[in-house]
Amino acid sequence: MMEDARAYEGLRVGFTAAVSHELRTPLARLLALLDSAALAGEDRDALLARAREQVEEMSELIDDILFLSELESGRQVVALGSTPVLPVLEEVRDRLANRAEHADVRIVIDADPTVELPLRRRMLQVVAENLAENSIRYAGPGATLTLRARPVLFEAADDGRGLEEHDLPRLFERFYRSDRARASRGTGLGLAIVKHVVVSAGGQVEAEGGPGRGLRIRCTFPAP
Repeated sequence: MMEDARAYEGLRVGFTAAVSHELRTPLARLLALLDSAALAGEDRDALLARAREQVEEMSELIDDILFLSELESGRQVVALGSTPVLPVLEEVRDRLANRAEHADVRIVIDADPTVELPLRRRMLQVVAENLAENSIRYAGPGATLTLRARPVLFEAADDGRGLEEHDLPRLFERFYRSDRARASRGTGLGLAIVKHVVVSAGGQVEAEGGPGRGLRIRCTFPAP
């Protein structure tokens, strides 16, 4: 009991420190932008637009932290019945269409209308959207992302720039960013949320790929 309490306290302290660190960076950028906007001769509209981006980044981070906290406290029921996959993937593709076009990433859906997965619709949306957003951010121009569903299987596979193989084991850690991701926007929690949802539904998640070989993230679920 005491060991469990100490382990929990260690995780709590580490998580709090990580959250503080992740919030400090956009906050520092925001303060610098506002200081610059107060100077004569600066393009205030452009600086304020960039400041708004930092506020949105902090808001996105807080939303992800709260969602992950709800998952871990059991207030979100992950697996409740099953959900047809194709309509959800089409909805995610349409919602992210503008961002994908801007990043020059093509989204392809490969799913039979009869395929269902053992997740609530909201949880399936969360998994698909976070995986798609990860590829849109990092796959690189000209890449194709395939969202594929089969019985007990969902995967997101892109043929983009990939990442170093030593990054793969840490890809689902909270706030972990590979070298390619450090210069990009993102909370560093999206893939951690994906793993938590899939594991909570009794499934497993794994990643494979390498430099120039794209990234494939595979989620497998227990057979009904």
